[in-house]
Parts: sequence; C-alpha cells; structure tokens
Amino acid sequence: MKVFYSDHYTVPLPEGHKFPMEKYALVRMELLKQGILCADEMFEPELPTREMVTAAHSAGYYDSFESGTIDPKIIRRIGLPWSKELFYRSLASLGGALGAAREALVNGFGGNLAGGTHHAFGDHGEGFCVFNDFAVVILNFIKSGLIHRAAIIDLDVHQGNGNSGILGNNPDVFIFSMHGAKNYPFTKVPSSLDVELADDTDDAEYLKQLNKHLPAVFEFKPDLVLYQAGVDPLKEDSLGRLALTKEGLMERDRIVMSECKKRDIPVSIGLGGGYSKPIQHSVDAYVGTYRIAKQIF
Repeated sequence: MKVFYSDHYTVPLPEGHKFPMEKYALVRMELLKQGILCADEMFEPELPTREMVTAAHSAGYYDSFESGTIDPKIIRRIGLPWSKELFYRSLASLGGALGAAREALVNGFGGNLAGGTHHAFGDHGEGFCVFNDFAVVILNFIKSGLIHRAAIIDLDVHQGNGNSGILGNNPDVFIFSMHGAKNYPFTKVPSSLDVELADDTDDAEYLKQLNKHLPAVFEFKPDLVLYQAGVDPLKEDSLGRLALTKEGLMERDRIVMSECKKRDIPVSIGLGGGYSKPIQHSVDAYVGTYRIAKQIF
C-alpha cells in the first residue's frame, strides 16, 4: 500500500489556535505503532507546479498566497495565519493528493494523510482550506487524459462548498456530499447530490442514508473516486453536531471502499476534518479508516 505523508503537513500556529495541526503527525505515528502501515509504505509527496495548481485556482490567488500579499480578508476566511510554511504545507498536501490518486489508478487504492480541502474556491480559500486538492487532481487528470470522469464522495460533516464551486458545472464530475444540515458552511453550494442530516444523527440513520444514496455515484460510472473521509461526524467532535461512533465510521468506510473495490473503481482517500477534544478521538477514527483500507485492499 502506498500512502503519502510529509513533515510539511504540520506548521506552527499561535498558542491556543483551534485548528488541531498536531493530528497529522499523530495519525502517522499511530498507524506505524499499531502496525497498520509500515515505514516503507509511506512516501514523501512531490510538490506540484504552479501550472498544476492553477488548473483549479486563479493565477492571482496562487501568486498572492505565495508572496504573502494575499488580502487579509481571505486569510481571515481561511482561519490560518499566513506564512511561507503554510504555503508549502498547502503544496505538499496537494502533492500527496496527486500521488495518492496516481497510485489508485495503478493499484486500486491510494491514501494521503492530509487533504480533503473541500472549502477552497478557485479564487479564495476558507474553512482551514487554502487550495482544493480534489479539484487540482481531477482537473489535471482529465486534462492529461488519465481519466475522463471522476466522482467525489464527501462524507465530512461539513458540505464541500469549494468542490461544488470549482467543479459543480463540470459534466465529467459527480459530487456526492452527505453532511450536517445546520453546520458550516451556512451558505452551501449545491453538489450533484446533497444529503443533509439532522443534528445528533446516529450510526443507524447515517448508514441507512449512505446505503440509499451511494449507488448514484456508481451510476455515473467514474474512472476514479476521491473519498473525503472526514471523521468529524464523530460524536466527540467539537465541530460536528452528529453522533456517530468510531465503529459507525469504520462501517461507513467499509461500505464506500468495498463498493469501489467490487466495481474495480480506483479510490483515493483524503483525510478530511477531525476536531475532537482531546484530539486522540479523531486520531483513532482516522486510524480506523486505514485499518479498513488495509482489510479491503
């Protein structure tokens, strides 16, 4: 199995900042500690070129973020203080998504221990997302002829407004988002298929809705599935408002990945959101996703 990780995924934040930046290193450490992945299954991503990023983002946005001349209003919407380290972190995360998707096309599965940055739009970022990794992957892969059609399965608790903002009018892309109805973003950009969940939705209702709506993804006949496997539907999550257990999330992951495997559709995973306090609950759930991936692939 080939999974992408970089120490660049972690950058310093001001003390007390609400984004749990330490989770990336913790997930890597836990995967190794539990023997789910070994060191030679983890790969350093290659940084994408400016041309690759601007397949999904405006040149003005890219250049202003690189130089630090970005509008302070956009930085506030992103919610992370600008730094050169954050720029390179964002590129590394894109590189991990590109590498994982290429690996999926070859061997059926690829993983990135970051990413799922589904709130980033073409000309700005928001919601802790600078660049949109899935949009960069899909638009570059279609342009190069690696794929013709792609689907996003977005099971983060927050609707992927940036995915839909960049890709929503593309007839070669199907976006399925299942998320909290009353959660961020409060102005949602319609996906191909949106399923809104009430606060405190539990495992049984969540899995019922997933099984009901997931077939629409496969009716689209994608050449590649990008799976945003956020663990913020977890009941312990501070930003989630749903009530899933770790076991429920693992069953969610089993359903998605086994359905892709059954149809020989390559699937690549982005880590997505997770904001539990303590963060170990989220880390354990991310590890559960890879435990399931190892069982299936």
